[in-house]
Amino acid sequence: MLCEECKSRPASVHVTKIVNNQKVQQYLCKECARAKWEDMGFFMQPHLSVQSLLSGLLSGMEGTQVGTSASAQLTCRSCGLPFSEFTRTGFLGCGECYNQFNDELRPIYKRIHGDYEHKGKVPVRAGGRAHVTRKIDMLRKELQECVAREDYERAAELRDRIRALQEELASSDGNGGS
Repeated sequence: MLCEECKSRPASVHVTKIVNNQKVQQYLCKECARAKWEDMGFFMQPHLSVQSLLSGLLSGMEGTQVGTSASAQLTCRSCGLPFSEFTRTGFLGCGECYNQFNDELRPIYKRIHGDYEHKGKVPVRAGGRAHVTRKIDMLRKELQECVAREDYERAAELRDRIRALQEELASSDGNGGS
């Protein structure tokens, strides 16, 4: 496939962008991609490190405290890692760092995941209970929307489904969690 820009060199870079909820794909050669996205230089490096990825994510984030003198002074009480070291290396020192640097990390979570809460896959071993709990959460949100729309019939159906799922969870707790 040829580059969609110059139409002479082979395309070796595939770019996918979401613009107004529409997927836009482009196939470019390295030269055209580099020229077109010079300001996105960390994506064009031959070896993308965690640090360069985080630096790119941290730079220019609206409303973030990352890089301020206040956040640079933060240090984890448990392992002693300064937040400035995390921004340099991209690695946290211990589990407590997540709590200590929570306010600084939240904008990163939001930018990477689109939300502050992980909603990815559930391990198979934890599956049953986790899936039911997630289903209850989704039904509760839908219930709130129905009440706001004054769709009380649907809200009553959702309420009953939530109660049934909660009873299912309670009975599984009584049976050794299986």
